[in-house]
Amino acid sequence: MLDNLLDRIPRPSGVLYLSQDIDPHALVENLASRHGEPRTLVLDGITDPDVGEVHGADLLDLLEGRAETVVAWAHAGQWLGAGTALDTQGDIVPMLVVTPQRVQVLPAGIAGQDEDWVERLIGITGWVLPPQRPDVDWAQIEARMGTRLPRDYKRMVETFGEGAFDAYLHLNQEPWTDLKKDGLLIWAGTEHENLYCWQIDDGDPDHWPVTMQTVDGENVPFACSTAEFVCRILLEKDHPFTMARYFDTHWFMTYRTNE
Repeated sequence: MLDNLLDRIPRPSGVLYLSQDIDPHALVENLASRHGEPRTLVLDGITDPDVGEVHGADLLDLLEGRAETVVAWAHAGQWLGAGTALDTQGDIVPMLVVTPQRVQVLPAGIAGQDEDWVERLIGITGWVLPPQRPDVDWAQIEARMGTRLPRDYKRMVETFGEGAFDAYLHLNQEPWTDLKKDGLLIWAGTEHENLYCWQIDDGDPDHWPVTMQTVDGENVPFACSTAEFVCRILLEKDHPFTMARYFDTHWFMTYRTNE
């Protein structure tokens, strides 16, 4: 039934008003079981003041001020909303709404040292949820591993939690140590067996270069931080490990389910 309803939403942008026989709470729960916890945009007719272009405001534009309760997910290059709204007859009914995410670009000549790349990554992916793992005990993890870890990586784990960028690049919740004897810690990977690592040393972890180890065992270094590297492979089509050729817009697929 859910797939049938989703197929009926006008594309690329549109609203589908549903029968009052459909339970909007059950509708949201079914969607949350697929896409994880949603972001609340409107509750009892009051819009979250933090809603902006990267947080689903385009969905509310489609509802033209008729939203009663709306939650949203950023998924597969689109915003998907569900909840209740006033229909054309003025009745409050369940509804589904969808619109594409806006494409983000990196400004030319951006200064990597001054940029908050985690915040940029949040914008690129349309991430709207609160931090998923704010209480990670990094002191314990770092003591066990015998080294400090890059601050932006820790923020990424705290912010996004378990999941994958574009349902492809899997973010390790703590680095794998399989290649530590080779001076590498693995912070992410893909189903194609490429490993996303840091080349570690005794210096500042925030300055460790990202190193890609390909399926053939070749190590390819990049002089950038973890979050900057992810931003660039998401958006730059000429990057040697780009994901931009496969997706015009980007998201983070959370593995967390709504409990």
